[in-house]
Amino acid sequence: MELAQLKGNYDAIFSLGDLCLASIQLKKHNLRPYSGVLDWLASPELSAVSLVLENRFLGFMEYENLRVIGYADDFICVSDDGYNFVSNHDFDGGKNTLKNLDSYFEVMEKYERRIQRFLTAMESSNRILFVRTEGDLEDAAMLQDVLSRLVKKDFSVLLINHTSVSGMVERHCPLEKVCSIEFPNVDKWEGNHSLWEAMLNDIHLTTK
Repeated sequence: MELAQLKGNYDAIFSLGDLCLASIQLKKHNLRPYSGVLDWLASPELSAVSLVLENRFLGFMEYENLRVIGYADDFICVSDDGYNFVSNHDFDGGKNTLKNLDSYFEVMEKYERRIQRFLTAMESSNRILFVRTEGDLEDAAMLQDVLSRLVKKDFSVLLINHTSVSGMVERHCPLEKVCSIEFPNVDKWEGNHSLWEAMLNDIHLTTK
């Protein structure tokens, strides 16, 4: 799929990780009116994202699978070992300790709202865009397969890998629903703003 084919209007746009970079850029370009399920989690394995979508988030952040890693600034860093996700922004250090996640049910109420909103969008949206940073062709193919069964109508995946390129490079992708882009891996948080702007140009979110 080519980048030019992504242009146009979408009913919903969601980040699928791997960090919060995609969600930050979507917000910056007025393409993220609310938080998605994976916006603020570290999800290093795209295959695990496909699995949690395949399972419709069954077992996501289950208490028995959580492992406290330590402090991340003012928050408790927690791993969901079931899916190999890491939360750095959910468990406030003022409400939780390294031994007790006292706000667990409060956090899960928030995630349940996001999950239900996500699943509703999968059923009702005419056109959905998913944005993911980091992932190889094999895992992208798995994601496309899972989404083809989860999404009722049309969808596309924008996959951005950070490599040794010097600018934005569009790679040929044989997958029908996946557009593959490469960005420079030097200072990917602050150094590629103009590339994100160029890539997301003429992609719009239809507000209801």
